[in-house]
Amino acid sequence: MASSLLTNSAAMTALQTLRNVSASLQTTENRISTGQRVSTASDNSAYWSIATSMRADNAALSAVSDSLGLSAATVDTEYTALNKVIGDQNSGLTKLQALLVEAKTAGIDRTKIQAEITQIQQDMKNVANAATFNGVNWLSTNATTPATVNLVSSFSRVGGTPTINTITVTVANYSLYTSTTAGILDTVTGSASVDTINIGALTDSAADQTTLDGYIAQVTAAINTVSQSAANLGAIKNRISNNSEFVKSLMDSVDRGIGQLVDADMNAESTRLQALQTQQQLGVQALSIANQNSQSILSLFRG
Repeated sequence: MASSLLTNSAAMTALQTLRNVSASLQTTENRISTGQRVSTASDNSAYWSIATSMRADNAALSAVSDSLGLSAATVDTEYTALNKVIGDQNSGLTKLQALLVEAKTAGIDRTKIQAEITQIQQDMKNVANAATFNGVNWLSTNATTPATVNLVSSFSRVGGTPTINTITVTVANYSLYTSTTAGILDTVTGSASVDTINIGALTDSAADQTTLDGYIAQVTAAINTVSQSAANLGAIKNRISNNSEFVKSLMDSVDRGIGQLVDADMNAESTRLQALQTQQQLGVQALSIANQNSQSILSLFRG
């Protein structure tokens, strides 16, 4: 091939190769620095678009997870208070029932029993008033308390349509005390509600014994109702817990899916980086050799 002063084909070839190697090296360095092989739409528009949508879904799932945590805390607060109101042999409705049965005993001092009953009644009301989380209280309600509460349970998206699923809670099923005395414990049945039972003036007469029987039946019914309410909250609590675990697992799955689409294989990129760096060094040397070839033309003109 003839030597040309104006056109150095070898240098042009070496320069083109060096440009290609430098471009590949820049791409590899970008993947290593970002940890992604698809970090912009220009890298792979289809994968970038899918990953962007999945990240948006994951953000929504994260919000659902936070809402589930808030719902779980609210339900747990109300559930704990209901269990406290049900009580045991030393407190709550269970103790109240036992005291009323004890009051059936002939000749017993019912004034002293009433003093203990009053303390239990006040304690149950205090528990209900204290069952507040984030300003929400289903056990002691007023006119501003909503009739139903929707607890976020899950998020799904089919195509471009997002769906938020909720658990609907009817507050009246759990209200122990209301501003209109229509709760489980303050609704008047017969002559009194569970909250206002007073046996201090009762005697051993048949009529008063019948009144006591009515009070015992009233408290027993309240125990059954509150127990059912607690059972319902327990079921909701389990459902929220299961959904919370599922959402967390789903978020992990989405993260793995995004990683499969856009994450760089760092082992492969490290190997590729070393190879490209070697190619770059060789390209520079080849370009240097090709440029030196033109210097040999000068020797043709030396005397």
